Amino acid sequence: MDIDFSKSAHGLIPAIIQDSETKNVLMLGYMNAEACQRTIDTQKVTFYSRSKQRLWTKGEESGNFLNLVDIKNDCDNDTLLIQVQPVGPTCHKGTDTCWATENKQDYGFISSLENTIKTRRENADSEKSYVASLFKLGINKIAQKVGEEAIEVVIEAKDDNDDLFLSESADLLFHYLILLQAKGFQLNDVVDVLKSRQK
Repeated sequence: MDIDFSKSAHGLIPAIIQDSETKNVLMLGYMNAEACQRTIDTQKVTFYSRSKQRLWTKGEESGNFLNLVDIKNDCDNDTLLIQVQPVGPTCHKGTDTCWATENKQDYGFISSLENTIKTRRENADSEKSYVASLFKLGINKIAQKVGEEAIEVVIEAKDDNDDLFLSESADLLFHYLILLQAKGFQLNDVVDVLKSRQK
């Protein structure tokens, strides 16, 4: 890496720390050339502490290390993006991130949809909410709906109407997310199983 530490009067550049799996930003620290080299050598993220005026390995006191996965510099060679596997909470206040957010996997719209399903299950009127009505009917009905949608996906896959295929695929995914919650799980639990199978 060609890192330009000379742009700062103190030879420090910002280092953005990102969880390698969840892609969440955990914290921001500063590194000089020595801290960067120690991070590479030890595979544990080390910063230059501006308050302590010395090198500081994250976790040296708490045990909450940031194990190095990857390190990249930006287009101007004066900012680092460091992907890590965190051991415990990152923030000194005990939170997952320095923004007091939970470091959990987020699938964007799918995670939002899972939250909507959860809210409808817990709070919605079963006479007004389709999701709530399915939960009221029970696991057998929900599983049946997943089976019906799966058959419809197979039928549409054999035809040439892409719009219908995608529409039925959306129906299948939607009902599968409902089934997962009916069984006490979320999509992330399935992803964990897939990860365990990766070779």
